Amino acid sequence: QVQLVESGGALVQPGGSLRLSCVVSGTRLSFYTLAWYRQSPGSERELVAHITGTGIGIYLDSVKGRFTISRDNAKSTMALQMDSLKPEDTAKYYCNRFDGGWAWGPGTQVTVSS
Repeated sequence: QVQLVESGGALVQPGGSLRLSCVVSGTRLSFYTLAWYRQSPGSERELVAHITGTGIGIYLDSVKGRFTISRDNAKSTMALQMDSLKPEDTAKYYCNRFDGGWAWGPGTQVTVSS
């Protein structure tokens, strides 16, 4: 059974940076395209970024140039570096495979506010 544990969320001021981490257990990451999603209260979960097996990152337009997704198959981890954060980035962030096919982890809360 695959388990996902996200960490790294915090309260940060606009313009600040955060690095989210995700530890994946129960499978080999190299088999999958991986992704970060986010969800705000009252909104549907949206795909923020995904990364192919060859390390190519694809991003939601609103985060292009500010967020960077990465993966480490050997350590079974993935990360999301978030720079130049904006209040509209406030959400709970989740990691999963690209199709959202694993059971969702608890997520990690990111709040961007002055």
